[in-house]
Amino acid sequence: MHVFRPCIDLHEGKVKQIVGGTLEAEGGQPRTNFVSDHSAAWYAALYRRDELKGGHVILLGPGNESEALAALRAYPGGLQIGGGVNSGNAQAWLDAGASHVIVTSWVFRGGRLDWDRLAQLRHAVGKERLVLDLSCRRRGSEYVVVTDRWQKFTELTLGQENLEKLAVECAEFLIHAVDVEGLCRGIDEELVTNLAAWTPIPATYAGGASSLADLEKVTRLGRGRIDLTIGSALDIYGGGGVRYEEAVAFNRRPGIYSAG
Repeated sequence: MHVFRPCIDLHEGKVKQIVGGTLEAEGGQPRTNFVSDHSAAWYAALYRRDELKGGHVILLGPGNESEALAALRAYPGGLQIGGGVNSGNAQAWLDAGASHVIVTSWVFRGGRLDWDRLAQLRHAVGKERLVLDLSCRRRGSEYVVVTDRWQKFTELTLGQENLEKLAVECAEFLIHAVDVEGLCRGIDEELVTNLAAWTPIPATYAGGASSLADLEKVTRLGRGRIDLTIGSALDIYGGGGVRYEEAVAFNRRPGIYSAG
């Protein structure tokens, strides 16, 4: 079973690794850690070869659709997709080969969660194929969900009560710790520990992973409820902290159980 989950982040038609908090909602260029010479389909085929399940393809802005579709064709049923997902296009992404659709900004309006929109999307694709992105930034002692390329704070805070309510509407949560995303300085251990205590459904944490030790930490702190996405630290994304082959081997260890 899997604890390490892979990712393919697309920006301006290329596979990139960026620093999450620098991705502006309108214009400007984010701080980029890595731009790959490989296509999204190349990464998808790699993940398919190594039987990695539950990875996500994220479209960061326009101009990424053809690359995303190519990735889904290369690994049908093996990848989740997010970025611009709404009730009008969600089924098309599933038909194109996505295992799940990931939704975030579309179900928030005016900083508040729109329960009607969330229900509309659940009815359109089914709870079992819907992932809710609750990526967050820390504000004081709370973790607050952010939308619109992680630039706008919402009124929704992460906690047991809110996650239990939301778990009724979806199959999984995806949570980027935006303050540490792309920095490769270590995971937010407090957030991982809290998520393990709060979430009644599988959740994937992303943000800050810098070494194989972070996989060990998430396995321990996550208590079998939390998986980990590693991006910028992987050698296949130009990183020096984690060899991709080591992450794959970690998933194959006896006693490793995935949240999903």
